[in-house]
Amino acid sequence: MPGAHNFEHLPLLLRFQGKARLRGGGDPSPQTLANKGAQRQAHSVALDTAAQTLSQNWQARKAQRQAAGLALPDVPAGIPILLQIDTGLDLDALRAKFEFEIVAEQEDGYVIVASDDIQLTAFRNMAQGFAVTVHGSATIANVHALFDDPNQTDRLGRILSDQLMASWGYIDEDQHYIVDVGIACVGTQEIPPRPVRGKRATDAQWAAKEYEWSERRASAYNEWDDIKIERETSIRKFTEFYQAEILHMRDSADFDAGVLPDSFTVRLKISGKGLKDFVLNYPYIFEVVEPEDIALPQHLGQQGVQAATAVAPVAPAADAPTVCVIDSGIQEAHVMLQPGIDQITSHCFLPGQAATAVADEVAPGGHGTRVAGAVLYGEAVPSDGAPQLPFWIQNARVLNAQNAMPVELFPPEALRKAVERFNDSPRQTRIFNHSINARSYCRTRYMSSWAAEIDQLCNERDVLIVQSAGNLPLQGTPPFLGIIDHLTAGRDYPVYLAERSARIANPGQSLQALTVGSIAYDAAEQGAWRSFATQPAGPSAFSRTGPGIWNVIKPEVVEYGGDAARSSNAPSDLQAGGVIPAACPNLIRSTLYGPGPAADRDTAGTSYAAPKVARIAAQVQRALPAEPALLYRALVVQSAQWPAWAEDLLTRLRNPPPGMAPPEKQALFASASAAFRSLGFGVPDAARATTNTDHRTTLITSGETGIHAGECHIYQVPIPAELRQQADDFDIRIDVTLSYVAQPRRTRRNLRRYLSTWVDWKASRLGEGLHDFRVRAMKDAANGEAPLPGTTLPWVLHDKPQDGLIHDFKRNSGTVQKDWAVVRSNSLPDHFCIAVVGHQGWSYDPDSTARYVLAVTFEILGSEITIYEPLRAAIAELQAQTEAEIEDTEVEVEVEATE
Repeated sequence: MPGAHNFEHLPLLLRFQGKARLRGGGDPSPQTLANKGAQRQAHSVALDTAAQTLSQNWQARKAQRQAAGLALPDVPAGIPILLQIDTGLDLDALRAKFEFEIVAEQEDGYVIVASDDIQLTAFRNMAQGFAVTVHGSATIANVHALFDDPNQTDRLGRILSDQLMASWGYIDEDQHYIVDVGIACVGTQEIPPRPVRGKRATDAQWAAKEYEWSERRASAYNEWDDIKIERETSIRKFTEFYQAEILHMRDSADFDAGVLPDSFTVRLKISGKGLKDFVLNYPYIFEVVEPEDIALPQHLGQQGVQAATAVAPVAPAADAPTVCVIDSGIQEAHVMLQPGIDQITSHCFLPGQAATAVADEVAPGGHGTRVAGAVLYGEAVPSDGAPQLPFWIQNARVLNAQNAMPVELFPPEALRKAVERFNDSPRQTRIFNHSINARSYCRTRYMSSWAAEIDQLCNERDVLIVQSAGNLPLQGTPPFLGIIDHLTAGRDYPVYLAERSARIANPGQSLQALTVGSIAYDAAEQGAWRSFATQPAGPSAFSRTGPGIWNVIKPEVVEYGGDAARSSNAPSDLQAGGVIPAACPNLIRSTLYGPGPAADRDTAGTSYAAPKVARIAAQVQRALPAEPALLYRALVVQSAQWPAWAEDLLTRLRNPPPGMAPPEKQALFASASAAFRSLGFGVPDAARATTNTDHRTTLITSGETGIHAGECHIYQVPIPAELRQQADDFDIRIDVTLSYVAQPRRTRRNLRRYLSTWVDWKASRLGEGLHDFRVRAMKDAANGEAPLPGTTLPWVLHDKPQDGLIHDFKRNSGTVQKDWAVVRSNSLPDHFCIAVVGHQGWSYDPDSTARYVLAVTFEILGSEITIYEPLRAAIAELQAQTEAEIEDTEVEVEVEATE
């Protein structure tokens, strides 16, 4: 009966598996069709001539380099080439047909490749053969242009940062520059397609084919390793010649960070002469950027006076979850924190510092100390009593006393060392808070080495990295504008939050990071000062917004991090925190630097929103300790909801008033889209993430499920009859969240090719039959009955942006994919189904998989009827039916085997 349960999460039942029914590829571009038709001769000549000129220019450049006394340092003999191709062309065709190594995929069909053959023999032969319709030359029609730019202007514009490109002509040969250089190392081998057994093949023939294939696959992996070692060695020799330094190599040892299967990143300190020689002549470079300063501004108001704390916290339970704070260190002896610090594991990663130098030296009130306090206490910082602390805190110090990361410490390296050390520790830490960002908005050319490191760590390990979105400064320098700059230009709050300069800061664009933005508590005033926010849970004036790279939804969630304030003067004075205590979060503060309160409302920032989300993730871990971190991320996002003011926008979009004029509706769409940029999926809630109620039920998968490209998994949720009676008419909110991870490849500038396998989901429609959904989702499914197509749920996002309530975003653009809809109870079908589909990414290895978890929530919005117990009973019945079907199938197989 109702109430006889513990409101545990219910299981999502996997009912069907098979080949996915995938949409076909797009048509060739008009340019490709023209190249195959009337322009065949002209296209052939243009490509051949460009290739010949490029080859001659490169040979001349090599000769000039040797004549200038630069026979050393030796550089690879390969030639970099910029191509423009049909966007529908598989990049692997460039390797297979022309023996080109893919250095980097660019946008709009541009790709940088490298050829060991300076003569470009294979390419020129095919270009010439295309003119006379030689068999097998049709691929050349998909190559729209080869750039024979003698000064490499086009190539440089695609590998240098905007700042380096602008100053390239003014590089001082004697000055030293510090740069991060991305080097491709994928080579020209790929995993061959797995053989298909012919009907007449004998066991011996088939075994020989499989053995040959496995040997070729192993050879490809070995070649990738060999190429990486060879290119690391050549760069080491190059830097020795120019007396340059490799700053992110530890003790001049092997590269130990910024390494992905297709690339590695090296931080160099090198003369301008050496930099130019390296960039112009090393063919495998895909990115050269300047290091980004770490931006963790302390916006402090007047220091308050507070009596000594009367709190005496109690240590967490021995088996409580652990959160590692990667930050500026922690004041571990702080009375509010000390019982919860796992002091034996504390470690300082700063170069030149002792491993035990873990104190938070940021004056006056610390940074990591505040972050740690937000993890432990959230919004409820006690003033007395003896509260038991819920989690253990581990201290990974990577920032110095100036709240900065020294240039000698490469951010991906620092992050990897911290995650590996604490994940491998006895507590096997899985939740990490990383409230550290670059000063500027993230670049969107490639995934940065810092963000890609997060993606790689999450693929390798069962960890969740909670990442701050970053803060807008009060004032910046173009193109990195601050709040004052926007106001001066006439862009008031919150309009300026949609500007490019307000975009998520690196590494918040990481696909696997759970990126957290900040919202304000409410409109607040004190004296001549007032907050920017004019309503509860409005976006913080300093909080960076989305989307991130490739239009991925960022931040995913927001928490209360405070707000900036402006005065009534004309023009206004601005302060980003502290001047109005009510607008700031209550945080534990360091007392290392002089007298001051143990906790205070004196600062604000996304740095303090992120740990509140890490706190919720740790509460999920406490409730589900055996489940993967992917599920913790999924349930945090699943629990998130928009604040009332933003939810009202969706309600008006769902039910527009009669006679709403088109301009008014467009303004409503724009407002909802702007809200999504700032809020993501909304404010998470610990209770919603960890528990259920009579009126709200969450179903989850257990463990990680692997899925191959081209595979489909269908989950079935039986809807009890009492929930869909025609006489009833209740509003039911349905939330679905998919969280997955796969192997990244940094040289790809496209979401679908960045990951080895990418995944999305689709749901059954209202009124659609179970078997009709199977036919729609699975390739080999069939239904002999008349189809019941049904109608699409009113999803907020949808997989096609034009079909959702919000048009500027789509739900399947990232690795955490949430959508929600509100429907009438009597319109529900007897079964609600979700199909999870795997798609081909960059990997051709048939054993390559993505790993995912799935969560589905049903909630009766008006609480008119109970939902948990009927769903629990229906799922138990379906589970018993499924087990019986499996047993029957196994019996049939045994009978067949004995006959």
